[in-house]
Amino acid sequence: MSRDHVPSAERPTGDPEATSYGAEAPFLELLARGASADAYEQPVLLARAQDRPAEWVAALEHAKLLALRVRSELEGRRRREAELSALFETAHDLAGLRDLDAVLQAIVQRARSLLGTDVAYLSLNDPDRGDTYMRVTEGSVAARFQQLRLGMGEGLGGLVAQTARPYVTDDYFRDDRFQHTATIDAGVRDEGLVAILGVPLMLGHHVIGVLFAADRRARVFEREQIALLGSFAALAAAAIDTANLLTETRSALAGLERANEIIRDRSAVIERASDVHDRLAELVLRGGGVHDVAAAVSEVLDGTVEFTDVTAAPAQALEAFRTEGHAVRHEDDWIAAVAAGGELFGALVLRGHPGLDPVDQRTLERAAMVTSLLLLARRSAAEAEQRVRGELLDDLLDARDRDPRLLRERASRLHADLDATHVVLAARLDGPAADADQEADARRRLWSAASHLAATRHGLAAARDGGTVLLLPLDAGHTATDLARRTARQLGTAVHEAVTVGASAPVEDLTARPDAVAGAYEEGRRCLDALRLLGRTGDGAAAEDFGFLGLLLAGDRDIGGFVDRTIGQVVAYDERRGTELLRTLDAYFACGMSPARTKDALHVHVNTVAQRLERVGRLLGDDWQTPSRALEIQLALRLHRLATPIRK
Repeated sequence: MSRDHVPSAERPTGDPEATSYGAEAPFLELLARGASADAYEQPVLLARAQDRPAEWVAALEHAKLLALRVRSELEGRRRREAELSALFETAHDLAGLRDLDAVLQAIVQRARSLLGTDVAYLSLNDPDRGDTYMRVTEGSVAARFQQLRLGMGEGLGGLVAQTARPYVTDDYFRDDRFQHTATIDAGVRDEGLVAILGVPLMLGHHVIGVLFAADRRARVFEREQIALLGSFAALAAAAIDTANLLTETRSALAGLERANEIIRDRSAVIERASDVHDRLAELVLRGGGVHDVAAAVSEVLDGTVEFTDVTAAPAQALEAFRTEGHAVRHEDDWIAAVAAGGELFGALVLRGHPGLDPVDQRTLERAAMVTSLLLLARRSAAEAEQRVRGELLDDLLDARDRDPRLLRERASRLHADLDATHVVLAARLDGPAADADQEADARRRLWSAASHLAATRHGLAAARDGGTVLLLPLDAGHTATDLARRTARQLGTAVHEAVTVGASAPVEDLTARPDAVAGAYEEGRRCLDALRLLGRTGDGAAAEDFGFLGLLLAGDRDIGGFVDRTIGQVVAYDERRGTELLRTLDAYFACGMSPARTKDALHVHVNTVAQRLERVGRLLGDDWQTPSRALEIQLALRLHRLATPIRK
């Protein structure tokens, strides 16, 4: 059946609402199928050909106009979505800037693609020569054009560079608003350009270049297209600025290295720092704690030193410490990370002491090292408590006939309240592991971080199913989603890898309901699997975040029965015959139910697609492509993927 096929509408019954519904029905189907604009005339033409009543034809005309308006709005939204996606991808490239030329080339390519022009190019100003020169081109075929240099005010680009305003011309050679020169006109003529749009690249109030989009035919650029090119110009300017900053940063780092060499040559300075370290070590051996170390360093540095948790310390400063290995200044404070073996415990913060001598800076760094040793020495005791917490959570998950009174007493000794509202969270690492040993080490670090978090939040944690399960109390005014995202962020920061967390709905009366924790854990695992399948690794979510799909993820739902009733015959057929009907269905719906686009997506012949869809029709029934059936089938396909175990 053709995508533009228009079903015949029922004859009006006299009921105005029925007449309106009958007139709208064929256009709704056309909207659902993504038909072309010409197809919307067919219901009206058919009604006139069948000599339908005038009010019926008028109703069809009205419905057609509404449907075309909706179609236009949908197309506009798709176009805006593509523009935003391109801007996001470009911003992502900029965030990971390694090669300036590659980023600028990507900006020019995407600008050309979205505006649908023949050529796009970018020029940069040369302060030394007082002109602007071609830096990046896309779609250009003329060598002379690619080597053009434009004086300020010369040509359209020179005018943009001089005035810092966008300019557009639908016919370059007939436009006398800018100065034509023989060299520039020859280059433009070689390229065959007619319509040109140029927008300035701005850093603050200064123009550093121009971004262009041009066609080899007359064309009027719309306001939205000018704004879009301006957005790309802003990203290009940011990329150039970032590259300049990176160069300056490398130069600054080189200067710091030279300064460190001088410091290392000062033996007296090193001896003083060593003496301070010995004093701190002695303090620890006498049984001092983390805050005792902070107090001792405060006395030595004549300031206020505090130990802070990872979440309370500035993330940028901690990362800078990990990169450079030295205490870093953050506003008026100095920060030294407390870390060991790649694990981050927190930070020592020297408050309100912006002018720090290199010797004192080294003292703060040594204090952070001693603090990390102290925390490692005390970890064994903490791990014993963690095992106790894990055993209690294991009993809640597995031993459902335990005495509620005993469970409460055990929880009370761990400062946990099982009568409070809790959320069960399933957490798993998503970073790649080089070998089994590294994977096991990563899981141990995740369990350790989760246990520490559970202890500080008066909850429980245990290792299970290759990941970690946590039982944390839910604070008033917060949701399971808030807790899942915060937990994913905290665990990820602690282990320096992406951690994905799926959360259950809030549960109460844990001791009175023996199966509450086990059921909530299964719900959290389903949300975790859904996040990983949807590519949202490193994130946290609860069932409530998945819309109507969350209703199936949460609680006891017969998902398998729904999938089996909807596409079970296709699944069974693929399993018996080794065919790819399910994959073809996925691609068919993803391509807007277009066999032509489906065959391109699958890299097969269109006849192969037709044969597979014919087989699907025989298995599912002739009405499988109707809107209601198609929706059910797409949902079943998604649930089938969610229910399929993820292969590592």
